[in-house]
Amino acid sequence: MASEAYEAVIGLEVHAHLQTAAKLFCGCATKFGASPNDNVCPVCIGMPGVLPVLNRRAVELAIRMGLAAHCEIAPFSIFARKSYFYPDLPKGYQISQYELPLCRGGYVELPGNGGAPRRIRLVRIHLEEDAGKNIHERDASLIDFNRSGVPLAEIVSEPDLRSAEEAVEYLNELRSLLVYVGASDGKLEEGAFRCDCNVSIRPRGSSELGVKTEIKNLNSFRFVEKAINYEIKRQIEILEAGGRIPQETHLFDPEREVTRPMRSKEFANDYRYFPEPDLPPLCVSPAMIEELRATMPELPAERRARYASELGLGDYEVGILTREREVADYFEAMIPALKNPKSAANWVMTEVLRIVNESGKSIDEAAPPATESAALLRMVEETKLSLNAAKTAFAAMVKSRKSAAATIEELGLIQISDESAIASACEAVLAAEPDKVAEYRGGRDKLFGFFVGQVMKAMGGKANPRVINEVLRKKLAG
Repeated sequence: MASEAYEAVIGLEVHAHLQTAAKLFCGCATKFGASPNDNVCPVCIGMPGVLPVLNRRAVELAIRMGLAAHCEIAPFSIFARKSYFYPDLPKGYQISQYELPLCRGGYVELPGNGGAPRRIRLVRIHLEEDAGKNIHERDASLIDFNRSGVPLAEIVSEPDLRSAEEAVEYLNELRSLLVYVGASDGKLEEGAFRCDCNVSIRPRGSSELGVKTEIKNLNSFRFVEKAINYEIKRQIEILEAGGRIPQETHLFDPEREVTRPMRSKEFANDYRYFPEPDLPPLCVSPAMIEELRATMPELPAERRARYASELGLGDYEVGILTREREVADYFEAMIPALKNPKSAANWVMTEVLRIVNESGKSIDEAAPPATESAALLRMVEETKLSLNAAKTAFAAMVKSRKSAAATIEELGLIQISDESAIASACEAVLAAEPDKVAEYRGGRDKLFGFFVGQVMKAMGGKANPRVINEVLRKKLAG
């Protein structure tokens, strides 16, 4: 999107809800979808005199995120009060971390897709509480405090990204990491994974950073891409017209697909950070870190490497299969029953993910068990079932939840490979089409497909295509 004279410099701040049952500093539930202000108590709505108590599980999940992103886990970190006034912030400050965060440094590695992987460095990952939610109606503004106090991890990248497309690639990889380690469900539609984009431009080849615009609260990867591309274009036009870019905070208008100013950009001292007096320092022991490290799963990059080296899958297949942990787990559960892992890969990428996307449900809810998908493909490998018949059976299994064996028997889909039965059908078809037989023998080879189709039709689509081909060639040659 940047013109040849300029390059974009992009850093992202991601806020991810942590998958805890209770909020960060109280026992209120975090479950999404409750009626407004059902999940609240004096602590999370900021009543005078209440005291916060830190949720240990949130700390553990944040450390798992830090380990996945190659961060240094700080043995000593502190919470701070970030002061600002907004209606959905009941205390007038947000408990966050500032000078001494829990996780420092680290990186997220983007797949190379044939080239060398690219590392996007991280500044930090820290814990903080979420704010409530403003609901603006025609003649009033309402506030739902259910989200107030929900534990967040904020992941701050260095300004290492150079395009909107690369920013989306980074977000996809980061979201995969968080979901793989069980830290967050990453549901953008529920606001569990939100992004602020810091965008600036500079003359190509320059090492100095330009003045940045922060675009707040994007909860769609498509919006991230559109907002960044618009902002790059806007800043280039200002500079080329001889203007100066002010440091501002913008919002993205998805209807007009433009960013518009919200306020002048705050600096850290505007928030008047100071240590939270009601919480002691957070001390993490080396033993706790090692216990959590021992429970870490195989991460997306490790799975990609294994699928490529051990299973012989290509970059595209590997990328699709490993993006979501539940998809990779489903695929791997199919492999033991099959001779060819690529058939399982193709099946998951087409049939299974189609059902998941159409239903909007998780793979476990939408698709039959992986063992039953594997049972269908195993019968295809053994030439007991055609691939089309397997797809027919799969569609029926999605609705009925019956097993592969029961569905195939019920629908009568078993493939006929008996050579004598197929030979009889071939003879009948050739006898009924003497003119076309003569044309074929006269050199019109394309008619072979017509004969195959007629035999298949005569046998109700259940005949083994390989056997049909072999028998037909012999009979047409005779």
